[in-house]
Amino acid sequence: MSKRTADLPPLPGLPGLIRDLRYSEVARQGIGLLLMPFLAFFARPQAATFMAGAALVVLGSLVRMYASGFIVKNRQLATIGPYSLVRHPLYTGNGLILMGFVMACGLWWAIPLGILFWWLFYPVTIAYEDAKLERLFGDSWREWSRTVPAVVPRRFWPTGGGGWSFMTSLRQNFEPVVLAFTFACIGWIGTRV
Repeated sequence: MSKRTADLPPLPGLPGLIRDLRYSEVARQGIGLLLMPFLAFFARPQAATFMAGAALVVLGSLVRMYASGFIVKNRQLATIGPYSLVRHPLYTGNGLILMGFVMACGLWWAIPLGILFWWLFYPVTIAYEDAKLERLFGDSWREWSRTVPAVVPRRFWPTGGGGWSFMTSLRQNFEPVVLAFTFACIGWIGTRV
């Protein structure tokens, strides 16, 4: 049982294994990182869909890089910059990257695979993160979350000023490393256009 499911009632067998997998941060991140070279390996890209998909990958990567430079996990409620637009901008970036890879690779079966991956991990992750943040930050989180959507922004211009830090991005999420890996995978697809 993962730390994230410790407060849930025991669930034996395959259902329990699936629940623990869905809540596992390591599984979500690991499978997400493996999904990129997997799709790149099987890709049959077309120029137009590759270009549109690559643009989404770049946009999603920029969103992640921007968001990861503001967050100080579990110690400070991030509400400025990208966190003034959505509660989970890292997941917004992941969604854009996922859509980009699905589009860029040119494989029909990547669409249901991408939907399955998102559905399997993100609803439970968002619910868990929201509950954790509410527990940690109480009224501040409740006030902020009333007007800020989970992953799809209602507006596109952040508020609250600066505060972005490359070192925070590097230390908290290893974002520059993930960015390089992501670009290498989308570039691999691009070599076959």
